[in-house]
Amino acid sequence: MTELYGIANCDTVRKARRWLDEHGVAYRFHDYRKDGLSRDMLVLWVDRLGWETLLNRRGTTWRQLPEADRQGLDGERAIELMLLHPALIRRPLLSMTARSHLETGFSADRYSELFQ
Repeated sequence: MTELYGIANCDTVRKARRWLDEHGVAYRFHDYRKDGLSRDMLVLWVDRLGWETLLNRRGTTWRQLPEADRQGLDGERAIELMLLHPALIRRPLLSMTARSHLETGFSADRYSELFQ
């Protein structure tokens, strides 16, 4: 099973979804905002990828956080912030269960490698 996690109105998520659709890849889309996100799932991702990889520090949500929230981060604090503000999770996140593979971000070349 392939799942794509993200936010529906994110341009990068739209690109990833378009690529998957155009290449006939069956997947399920999970919108963080609409479908929610469990702490257990986020902890699993952090364990596999690292919180530094998952935390999106380039978006407006990050820039709008109070300075105190952005300072002195560790894994537990990052998880709490991502649960409170799902837009802080780098997107899209591609989960390929059959291969136990997680991939953040979107690159057409990388997706081509993954779905050969």
